[in-house]
Order: sequence, then C-alpha cells, then structure tokens
Amino acid sequence: MPARHPLIRSRTLVYAATAVAVLLGWAYLATVVLSVPDAARGALGPGMNLTALGSGPAIPTFLLALCTPATLATGIDPAAAAVTFAMWAAMVFAMMLPSAVPMFTTYSDIAAEAARKKMRVPSVFVLAGGYVSVWLAFAVLASAAQLALVWLGTLSPAMTPLAPALAGTTLIAAGAYQFTSAKYACLVRCRAPFSILFTRWRTSAHGMYRLGLEEGLFCLGCCWALMVVMFAVGVMNVVWMAVLTVLMVAEKTASGRGLTWGIGIALIAWGGLLLAVSEPGRRLMGLA
Repeated sequence: MPARHPLIRSRTLVYAATAVAVLLGWAYLATVVLSVPDAARGALGPGMNLTALGSGPAIPTFLLALCTPATLATGIDPAAAAVTFAMWAAMVFAMMLPSAVPMFTTYSDIAAEAARKKMRVPSVFVLAGGYVSVWLAFAVLASAAQLALVWLGTLSPAMTPLAPALAGTTLIAAGAYQFTSAKYACLVRCRAPFSILFTRWRTSAHGMYRLGLEEGLFCLGCCWALMVVMFAVGVMNVVWMAVLTVLMVAEKTASGRGLTWGIGIALIAWGGLLLAVSEPGRRLMGLA
C-alpha cells in the first residue's frame, strides 16, 4: 500500500487530535449536566428542558465528586473552585477548539511543505499549546467571576442569573461588542490564518508557542463576549454552549459583517426584552 502524502497525514493528525480534545470536553460537560437530577435540568437555562427526557444513566460517585458544580455545593472552597475551573476548561476545549481547526490545518499544510524542503518544523501541538494557554487563562478569570457571583448571591443554585436585569445587561453588552472595531479586527485576523502563519513562521518551538499565544489573544478578542453570554443563559446550559459554538465557527468561516451584526442585534433585542420585564424596567415604564 503506498504511503499517504505528508499533507494528508498531517491534516489527519490535526483532525483526530482536535476531535479527541473536543469530545473529551463535551463528555465532561455532559457528565456535569447528568449529575443534576432530571427534574431540575430545565432550571439550568433556556432550552435545557430538552435534556430532561428521562432519568438518564447513573453517574458513578467519583464522577459526581469531580463534576458537581460549585453553586450546587454548600459554600465555596478550594475543591469547588477546582471543579468550577474544570468545567470552564472543558468549555474551552468543547467550544473554542472547533473554531481553531482552520488555523491548525493551515499550519499543518505549511509545515508539511516546509518539512518536504528539509526545514525545521515545530509540532502543530506547540502552536495549539499557545492558543489553548490563552483560553485556559480566560477559564481562570471566568471561574473567579462565577465564584464571585455565587458569593454575592446573584446566581441561582442552577447557575442562572437570579435577576433578569443582570441577564439582560450581559446580553446587551455582548451584543454591543459585536459592532466594535476591536471585534471586527480580531475576527478578520482569525479568518485569515495563512497570511499570519506564513509571514510570521518560526522555526523554534518557543517562537511558535508565542505565535500560538498571539493567535489565541486575537481569538479571545473575537469571542470573549460570546463566551460571557453563558453567564446570562446559565453557565451549565449545554444547549446554548452548542449554539454559541456553531455561531463562533460560522463567524470565523463567513465573510463580511452581516452575521456578526445579526448576532449583535439578536443579543441586544433579547437583552432589551429581559430588561423590560425586570423589576427596574417595569418601574421605569410605570408598570410596577
């Protein structure tokens, strides 16, 4: 049997490794949701009633210990903080890696050609390591924000906002960011990985890791607001995790600003409705 072309081998490796990481992330998140009693799953946020279809499989005790979210436990301690970070880290792998596949495959294409010319080629995992490091740092900040909201009493036991006004302002802020020049500049960078990777190629692992960090920072600038939407729809809401994953991938593979602005308009409209039905909004309109 003839050997496969290096380009095919490298792309296959990228797809396989990314798929494994993404599936592990989703598997952990599914276990987190299944650790919640079936009758209570609908309280995890809009759309989560779709997951309450039966008693579901039994979750082993050791998995429950690893996956029970901090806001479902009594008090906040190091163990709760660790589990909260594990959940956000799983969200990074499940939600952000799919949108980075074009960058990884572009790198593998360039690397395969460089290897054919006997050039030094750092592993694609070095680039991916830099990219993931940025998002894991975001996971640390998001975990700290979640624990702070738990301590302040603004999140329910199901990790959804207790006040519609909080959810509404979060959605409006995320929607408004979709119209900023910073958002579009980062999005344009994410849509054109070839020019960046080709012109800024590094032959050292350290240099390629730094390039991965840079790409991760631009991706963060593009997508952080959509990730923050999770605080409005419920941190454990896997339905909206899936929706936002699709939207972020679609944004990076589309062209122009139409989709980006459409998402912004939808988020602002949704947030405005939540503010209108909130107690402050009703008072402002003289309805309460």
